[in-house]
Amino acid sequence: MTAPRDVAPLVRAALDEDLGTLGDITSLATIAPDARGAATLVARADGVVSGTDFVVETYAQVDPQVRVRLSSEDGDRVSAGDVVAHVEGPSRSLLTGERVALNFVGLLSGVATATARFVDLVEGTGAVVVDTRKTVPGLRAAQKRAVRHGGGANHRLGLDDAVMVKDNHLGLAGGLAPALERVRRRPGPVGHMTRVEVEVDSLDQLDELLAIESEQVAAGARPVVDVVLLDNMGPDEVRAAVAAIRSARSGLLVEVSGGVTETSIRALAEAGADVISAGALTHSAPWLDVALDL
Repeated sequence: MTAPRDVAPLVRAALDEDLGTLGDITSLATIAPDARGAATLVARADGVVSGTDFVVETYAQVDPQVRVRLSSEDGDRVSAGDVVAHVEGPSRSLLTGERVALNFVGLLSGVATATARFVDLVEGTGAVVVDTRKTVPGLRAAQKRAVRHGGGANHRLGLDDAVMVKDNHLGLAGGLAPALERVRRRPGPVGHMTRVEVEVDSLDQLDELLAIESEQVAAGARPVVDVVLLDNMGPDEVRAAVAAIRSARSGLLVEVSGGVTETSIRALAEAGADVISAGALTHSAPWLDVALDL
């Protein structure tokens, strides 16, 4: 996931965007150069913290004289009014770094908070909540780390992480059978350790997939598919699909995806999903409201 070396260039780009060519002209115009101050980053709502290293890195790049002392660690649950961090140093610098620091910690804590809500909702079912690749460009590693801070797990990090056969692949490959046969031959960089997941959007398509796999196994070939993704199915369809999968072959993981919300996730988990993926964790999670109080 995001290592310290990945944080610095992201912060640098954000500061360059915010400061432009002239810098924080308002703070330069209104605050004496020798003024010093202290402030706190405070959560305005309940949530889960993520992105504290971005706060530290932001102020380190703005002014090495600014000191940041964290009161909350990534993954900590906070309540409204809790202090996330204390900052002190030159007053101009406190304000110059304010928005960039808050943008990162607010965005990433929002992801962690949304994930924690989903995880809490499936507690006791055995289902694992995971993210998708629907992330902010350039911030995927940070957002996926935030998912982990919220108690979730990560799906693919990128296109090279696993074979995931979706509807567009099937359309261009000519259907399930030719697509699976090509995957079976492991072309190009696809090694024998690479996990294979196949998406189906109906029970009929699932039956076709299971029949193809069964025929290949009967002919002495090894199974190709490790994970079946049930796309946009309701709880009743998921329950029927899980029953069919379990009776056809043991060890197949069942993932459910497509329009997963806080109101639907529990029923999907109780229907037998092993994994539930939700793009909403990273593409539409509300930011956690964090403010800089002087």
